[in-house]
Amino acid sequence: MQLRYSFRLYPNGPQRNALARAFGCARVVYNDALRARETARAGGEAFPKTGDLSKLLITEAKRTEERAWLGEVSAVVLQQSLRDLDTAYKNFFDGLKGKRPRMGAPRFKSRKDNRQAVRFTTNARWSITTGGDLRLPKIGDVRVKWSRNLPSTPSTVTVIKDAAGRYFCSFVMEIKDGHLPETDAVVGIDLGLSHFAILSDGTKIESPRFLRRAEKKLKKAQQNLSRKAKGSNNRTKARIKVARQYARTADARREFHHQLSTKLIRENQAVAVEDLAVKGLARTRMAKSVHDAGWSAFTAMLEYKAARCGRTFHRIGRFEPTSQVCSACGVKDGPKPLHIRTWECGACGAILDRDINAAVNVAKAAGLAVSACGARVRPGFVPAQREETGTHRDGQTTVVGIPGLSGGERKSIPHPHSIVSEAAVALTPVSRGM
Repeated sequence: MQLRYSFRLYPNGPQRNALARAFGCARVVYNDALRARETARAGGEAFPKTGDLSKLLITEAKRTEERAWLGEVSAVVLQQSLRDLDTAYKNFFDGLKGKRPRMGAPRFKSRKDNRQAVRFTTNARWSITTGGDLRLPKIGDVRVKWSRNLPSTPSTVTVIKDAAGRYFCSFVMEIKDGHLPETDAVVGIDLGLSHFAILSDGTKIESPRFLRRAEKKLKKAQQNLSRKAKGSNNRTKARIKVARQYARTADARREFHHQLSTKLIRENQAVAVEDLAVKGLARTRMAKSVHDAGWSAFTAMLEYKAARCGRTFHRIGRFEPTSQVCSACGVKDGPKPLHIRTWECGACGAILDRDINAAVNVAKAAGLAVSACGARVRPGFVPAQREETGTHRDGQTTVVGIPGLSGGERKSIPHPHSIVSEAAVALTPVSRGM
């Protein structure tokens, strides 16, 4: 399995300028190659090959006065930019053939894009120094904050600059799967908005709502941005402040997803979730809350961590009626409005929590052996039958209650302990063999 390890970079002033130059040169080569291929397509000609584009747009372009500054950066960075264009075209055509989700056609890059990246391979002779710095060709030794050890020696490194002006180095490496000790526990997960996750064992995990909590600061930062003149340095500074606030929110959400997904994978042998229509929900009035929850990122983490740790991951269909079926008896009694959070099964009389019942049904739909006892199911109050009402005292043949008076009958007052009101009888729980 391939995993990405990302670490924070702290380049100094000259190093930031050198990285900006590398980002710009890689972007120019990418756009030149895209323009050459689109021109060939419009003219009905064959696409130029990567080798021909490398010779034309890199080797020969360096000798011209207009593109002489391409020689100020590593040639490997420019060649990898052409590889990125090949990958973009391959993904686009594979999407048209149905081999992968559909993607848009490659587009021209801009210096104003939120993300800038360059990649160095072993041919560029980059290295990690004994002092822990990242040595990059024609850039220098850049300080890195290592948060963990690398499991093996990487062959490539990607340097990224995000919208908040932060720099990262990213390593993609092949690692061996580390299987965890087996356990008998299994869990079904129902994802929601009021509670982020509801487990089939009855556990409810509150939704952190990181974006909602940061709205006040974001509102102030965006108001300051809107007051700045376009094209000014003050506007650039205000834009970076907004981007940093969004980055903090995204980082906090990602950390929450990682901690929760790791905990669930470690404690359970099998995990089942529902395939939610996130794109459809994002077009409703709940769009901001749906994006704030980040269900897709969380389920993706569960899936790859399960594969890495030897666990089983199930994703059931989105049309499974998990909220319409009683987890105790399996009877389906139709859809229910969202404001109904607790309901009573008309068949068995069980009182069900809507979310926990759905989590149990998610696990059962995935074929996991989950009992409904964890769904907070309890028998409801069922009216007793007419022949069962009342209590017979020893030697008394009449049904205890308020005696009906007729004609010359005397009023008889029964013993206080023998009086059972009709309302009390109607509320007596009846055993149903559960």
